[in-house]
Amino acid sequence: MTIKIIGIGDNGKASLPPLYETFIAESECLIGEERQLAFFPNYAGEKIVIKGGLSALAERLQAETRNAVVLASGDPLFYGIGSYLSKKVEIDIYPNVSSIQLAFAKMGERWQDAEMISVHGRSMKGLAQKIDGKEKVALLTDETNTPAEIAAYLLEYGMAEYEAFVAENLGGQAERTGWYTLEELLEKTISPLNVVILKKVSESPVWTTGIEDEEFYQRKPEKGLITKKEVRILSIAALGLRENSTVWDIGTCTGSMAIEAARIARKGDIFAIEKNAADLENCFKNMKKFRTDFTVVHGKAPDHLQDFKEPDAVFIGGTAGGMEPILDICCERLKENGRIVVNAVTIENLNEAVNGFKKYGFQTNITLIQVSRSKPILHLTRFDALNPIYMITAKRGKGE
Repeated sequence: MTIKIIGIGDNGKASLPPLYETFIAESECLIGEERQLAFFPNYAGEKIVIKGGLSALAERLQAETRNAVVLASGDPLFYGIGSYLSKKVEIDIYPNVSSIQLAFAKMGERWQDAEMISVHGRSMKGLAQKIDGKEKVALLTDETNTPAEIAAYLLEYGMAEYEAFVAENLGGQAERTGWYTLEELLEKTISPLNVVILKKVSESPVWTTGIEDEEFYQRKPEKGLITKKEVRILSIAALGLRENSTVWDIGTCTGSMAIEAARIARKGDIFAIEKNAADLENCFKNMKKFRTDFTVVHGKAPDHLQDFKEPDAVFIGGTAGGMEPILDICCERLKENGRIVVNAVTIENLNEAVNGFKKYGFQTNITLIQVSRSKPILHLTRFDALNPIYMITAKRGKGE
């Protein structure tokens, strides 16, 4: 028997068209959250409270032989249970107006050009690069990731150019909407049922791929521990990143490669490791400056790599010796069609990397990068050479 999923608003039965009410009245069991079921005190069939997560609900519905209706908030296919259940059970979906639609209606602005992000039941890790530079962002919140917590997070990353429109209890008797600065939101008590819309009211800083070296916090002297801009651009290109890529940066140092990667793979996951505490401190400063939020651990690879998600791309900028065990875990865990880029400054490391990739049958390409930068000398100009870099790019083909 086909199961119906019906979207319902916070004002209960008043949000339902007559057809939806007929479906509910003719059903034999009504499934939903307690507050949703409370809208139907005179329901004649069995009421079932959703407990135990979506997998348990799917199993229950797969075994259900009665005419059943599942209640969902707003549009079940907008960050709702509809997309999950439709893969598990034969269902018909009857949407209602989503909380985001209602919030933009109260705000009086179009919403087709807004970025939609949910932190409901999710970590805010990576939120900074998803939001940065967007004109409008709609956020679905929860009791942990509250408007106040979101405001504090954005201010930590210097994103004060945003103001927030907060819509509470939309459609209900306690409905309230209003505009707030991020600082005002820090002290504001907001109902747990809310939607936050961020709107950019002043300009954001702009950084393109290939951030200038001097922009980064780094250890001095100038010949410090940073992947130079020209090499960084070529290395980022070699990694073949997509918007949702999972990236490892081994020996991240100031975080320059991880930051560039995070600004490309905004919806992906970035993991970095660095053994030097002083460099790690600069890395955290750079993350805040360039509005990138990713996972960084203090340690020496290959330690901790087993805790990272399987990567689409790996950059190895420094190993402090011990190349073989690092390559082993990177090659073993790299996803199909993934890439590993190793930057080596010595022939010995070049040889070790090439032999390591041969062991796994990876397709390998080597580029010798020799860069010279112009430098004034009196009233003339000369060129100052940077250290040559061997860039080894290895690709895992299908079945390798």
